[in-house]
Amino acid sequence: MTIENKHVVAVSYVLHTIEEDGSRILVEETTAENPLTFLYGLGMMIPKFEENILGLKAGDKADFIIQSEEAYGDKDPNSIVQLPIDMFQESGTPPVGAILPLSDGQGNNFQAFVVEVTPEGVVADLNHPMAGKVLDFQVEIINTRPATEEELAHGHPHGIDGTDAH
Repeated sequence: MTIENKHVVAVSYVLHTIEEDGSRILVEETTAENPLTFLYGLGMMIPKFEENILGLKAGDKADFIIQSEEAYGDKDPNSIVQLPIDMFQESGTPPVGAILPLSDGQGNNFQAFVVEVTPEGVVADLNHPMAGKVLDFQVEIINTRPATEEELAHGHPHGIDGTDAH
């Protein structure tokens, strides 16, 4: 059975970023025993990732590169902000490299990466951590099957074979 919209897809993959100097950095790796399982065609994955595996079947392998603008976008310099130091009176000043859980006035949650701490504030990068990165995937399709009505209603797969309770 080949991958189609509204299918549950299980893939194992190795993800590297390709840096500006051509070097590759390992970001993440999954296995056949613990694959990434998702609903295909419902916006859960990077569209270009889905495009590269469309029509594949269990056992198929694919290697592909996704440019930053088709992945998480380019880094936006306007997404570097200074948060006032008094914002951290209760929790304490975070160190450089910390990930801050933040929310906006509309209740949207997101994360910021601390890039600098000064006496006046904390400089945080609101870009997605993979923004500006070229992604190099090696994937193997473990399984694909039509999603059940329950999975589609819940918005997530119930495991590779559909029996995992959620």
